[in-house]
Amino acid sequence: MNVYDSGSDLAYLSATEARRLFEARELSPVELMHAVIDRAEQTEPVVNAFAERLFDEALEQARHAEDRFLGKGGLAPRPLEGIPVATKEKHAIAGRSLTEGSLVNVGTTATENAPVVDRILEAGGIIHARTTTPEFSIATFTHSRLWGVTRNPWNPEFTPGGSSGGAGASLAAGTALLASASDIGGSTRIPAAFTGTVGFKAPYGRVPGVAPLCADHYRGDGPMARTVDDCVAFANVLAGPDPRDHVSLRPKLVLPTEFAPVAGMRVALCLRLGAYDVHPEIEANTRAVARALTDAGAVVEEIELPWTKDDLLLSLAAHFSSIFGALVSEIEAEHRDRMSAYAVAFSDTMAIARERVSYLDGLRVETRMQRELGEAMAPFDALICPTTAVPGLPAGDDLLDRLVVNGEDHGEPLWACMTAPFNINNRCPVLNIPSGQSSWGVPTGVQIVGHTYDDPTVFRIGKALEHLRPWAYTPDRRPAPGRNQASAGTGPR
Repeated sequence: MNVYDSGSDLAYLSATEARRLFEARELSPVELMHAVIDRAEQTEPVVNAFAERLFDEALEQARHAEDRFLGKGGLAPRPLEGIPVATKEKHAIAGRSLTEGSLVNVGTTATENAPVVDRILEAGGIIHARTTTPEFSIATFTHSRLWGVTRNPWNPEFTPGGSSGGAGASLAAGTALLASASDIGGSTRIPAAFTGTVGFKAPYGRVPGVAPLCADHYRGDGPMARTVDDCVAFANVLAGPDPRDHVSLRPKLVLPTEFAPVAGMRVALCLRLGAYDVHPEIEANTRAVARALTDAGAVVEEIELPWTKDDLLLSLAAHFSSIFGALVSEIEAEHRDRMSAYAVAFSDTMAIARERVSYLDGLRVETRMQRELGEAMAPFDALICPTTAVPGLPAGDDLLDRLVVNGEDHGEPLWACMTAPFNINNRCPVLNIPSGQSSWGVPTGVQIVGHTYDDPTVFRIGKALEHLRPWAYTPDRRPAPGRNQASAGTGPR
C-alpha cells in the first residue's frame, strides 16, 4: 500500500524516492506505472509529448520488476528497476519505428537498440513511451508534420523547447520519471530550461552514441529528470564505453551521490556570453541564483567573454554545414516536398554556408573560443550563465524570421538560446537547473558549466542550488495543462 494520496502525487515522485518505496515495499512498480499512464491520459490531449505509447508492455515489465523487489525468482533489483523512462524517438529500439519526426522516414524500422536504450533496459528501467522531437531534431521547438505540436505543460501557448521537447514536456507533465535526451546545439538544456527540469549535457564521449554522428564532437546523448539526484542516478546508468562508439570514454565515470557544500568555491557569473541580448527577467533570475551561491559561502565574480555574434555564426556554420547539415541536405535533395518548412530552411542555409566557409575556417574560430573560455574559467571552479536569452518561444511557430512574443520583437530566433557556445566547447559538462519562472508562465533555467570533463563539480553546484532554491514539483507547484500558468506560484523560491 502506498502512502500517497493520489495518482498525481505518485506520477510526480522522484525516481530515487520511488526506488526507496519499492525497496520498503510501500509502493509497487505496477501502482506507479498505472499512475503515470493515468496522468498521461489526462495530459496528452493538450501536451502531446509522446510519439509512441508502450503502455501494455510497460505494465507487464512492471509486474516483473515487482517480483524482483519481492524476492521472487532469485533476481535482485537493478539500478532503475521499475522506473518509468520515456525515451526520445530518435533513440532506436530494435523492431520499432525510427522516423526522427519526419514523413520521409515513415515505415523505417530500427534494427538494433541505441546504446542509451540498452543501458536503460539493462538497468531495469521501463520504457513506457517514446517522446516527440522536431524533424531530425534540428530545432529549438518541438513540432512536426508527422506528430503535430508538442506544448509546454506550464503554459500550452509556448513550446517546451527542442529538440528533446517531448522529453521535457513529459517530465513536467508527470508522465515520466526520467527521460532520455540528446544535445547538438542545446537540445537537452533548452527544453530543461523551459520546463523547469534538470538536463545534463555530458562532455563529448561520456555517453556512447550512434554512428555516424557519434563522431560529431558537438553532440551527445544524456539524461533529463526532475531532480539533481535523479539526473545523477540516470547519468551513472548511461555513461561508459561501448564498442559501437570509438570515442566513448573509458573508464566509466561514476558520479558520487553525496556532494560537499559550495562554501569556498569560486564561481564565474557571465550574463551575456559576449554576444546575447538577455531579457530582464532572465537576468533577474540568473542573478538570484548567483546570490544564493554567495549566501551559501561561494565567491561569485561577474565576468564577460570576448565572443561575438560573428565568432559564433562562423564556427556554427562551418561545423553544422560540414556534418549534420550535410546529412540533412542529402535527405532534402530527394524529399524536399515531404519535409517541414523549417527543415527545408535549415538545409538551404547549410548549403549556402558550405559555399562560404570551410571546416578549417570554423576550427580556427572554435579553438580560439575554447582557449578564451579556458582562460576565463581558470581562476574559477565553474561558470554560471542563462540557458536562454528569452523567457519562452511560442508553440507551433517555425521561427524562420523574427521572434515576436506577446507583441515584443526579440530579434533573430538564432539568438534566443545561449546553449550552442558549449557545444563548441563540448568537452565541458553543462547542467541546466531551474532558475525561476517568467511572467509568461514558463520556467527559466541557468547553465552550470564545468571545466573539461569535470562532471562532479556541476552536479555539486546543482545539488546545492536545489537545496537553496527548491523547485520540487509539489502539489501546489505543478503545471495544469489547459490553463495559462502565468499567475501560478511556481519556480524556485
